[in-house]
Amino acid sequence: MRFALMTEPQQGLSYVEQLELALLAERLGFEAFFRSDHYRSFPGPTDKPTTDAWAVLAGLARETTTIRLGTLVSPVTFRHPGSFAKVVTTVDEMSGGRVDVGVGAGWNDPEHSQLGLEFPEIGERADLMEDELAILHGLWEQPDGWSFEGKQICVQSASFHPKPVQRPHPPIIVGGEGRPRSLRVAARYADEYNMSGADPDLCIEKFALLDAECRKIGRDPATMRKSVMVGFLVGADQAELERRVHDLLAMVGEAGTDAAAWLDEHRPRWIVGLPDQARAAAARFVASGVDRIMLQDMLPRDHAMVELIARELIGRV
Repeated sequence: MRFALMTEPQQGLSYVEQLELALLAERLGFEAFFRSDHYRSFPGPTDKPTTDAWAVLAGLARETTTIRLGTLVSPVTFRHPGSFAKVVTTVDEMSGGRVDVGVGAGWNDPEHSQLGLEFPEIGERADLMEDELAILHGLWEQPDGWSFEGKQICVQSASFHPKPVQRPHPPIIVGGEGRPRSLRVAARYADEYNMSGADPDLCIEKFALLDAECRKIGRDPATMRKSVMVGFLVGADQAELERRVHDLLAMVGEAGTDAAAWLDEHRPRWIVGLPDQARAAAARFVASGVDRIMLQDMLPRDHAMVELIARELIGRV
């Protein structure tokens, strides 16, 4: 099983804090370090500092050596697809070919309006995302002169140099909750589909639908990697676990929530508990057909918890 550390830096993390986490993940043997792509802080207080995902990844590309780097996911509403292709290609070169790129339609209205970014209805955003995926493939794979007329964007006689270090292109991830359109789009354009916030049973159901979409267009389902983003909260003993539950609830602005009830609610779709429970939860995701688990870290300053989860899962599940 492959494991990635996935962080939510919009919780107020500086570049230095993100670098420390990436270096820690690299040292501990995580395959990849992913970060979200948001401009507004949440959950919890909305006035915490935020950073640009791809500017951060460019820095990490030069300060790490082996770990893969990526976003989960970059909203199409933040960057024009042509510009985005250039940004990703640049970071791919800076990293020596270690970039994965997650693409999404965006969902957080306030982080758009607060920066003057357009946030159209979901149908228009989904159309734009399909255009972006087609443009990424075209600019990265096609020779000079390639043209494209999409639903919202047209490319005329493209000239795109250099091509990415990774050939034919950096791995593309489409993420979502398994809705029909996202599965169809992924089957056509993506190298990996990432389920978000799902329990293992739902993963089994949605991955079967994804396989069916691949077959409809003549694609071998085995060529589609499948991953899941899973929150985690673990402790070496019960006291440590309970302390971390309280820390997390305080972090997300829910300090008055009953800790035991919170654990019961999250157990089906999170990796929570003591080491044995964490391994058992991860094994259930493995059995659902997952190739890679993105461990979503909601306590990013608790490096000891990252070390614990790495020690208990990497190489043991």
